[in-house]
Amino acid sequence: MTRAEFSHSFDVRQSEGRQVRLVANERERAALAERFALVRVDRLEADVLLTRKGRDVAANGMLEADIVQSCAVSAEDLAVQVREPIALRFVPAADPGSFPEELDLEAEDLDEIEYSGTHFDLGEAVAQTLGLAIDPYLTGPEAEAAREAAGLSRPEDQSPFAALKGLGKRGES
Repeated sequence: MTRAEFSHSFDVRQSEGRQVRLVANERERAALAERFALVRVDRLEADVLLTRKGRDVAANGMLEADIVQSCAVSAEDLAVQVREPIALRFVPAADPGSFPEELDLEAEDLDEIEYSGTHFDLGEAVAQTLGLAIDPYLTGPEAEAAREAAGLSRPEDQSPFAALKGLGKRGES
């Protein structure tokens, strides 16, 4: 398995009440930009408070990033500021044979990340949080002109209701 671009491992046994600040260096930012198909990542920082309950570790804080991504239509570079709350829980990996046939999930169960042994990777969790915060369909001010130049219609013109749009006006003529 390859090493994560922004790997920062922490020992569960030493995580209680620990305030952590993660800052991506130039190499890590370049690797994350490649992973997430971004033009570049200019800044990635996360401030996280770790609290432990048994072998579970809660990670709560804030991720801030300055990224440049391409417009989904015109491919122009767009500067984007990301500010995303972090609310995760690291839990020991479950034995695959111990899962019931039916599983009820609560809202707090959805942001759990399993770890093996005594360490969890907070850096990779921060990187994944960034990846989820990126708008894959981001468009910039030149998007409409690029659509027209390429002969593309707007997404709203493709809906099933687009054909109904002009019906009321035809009856008035």
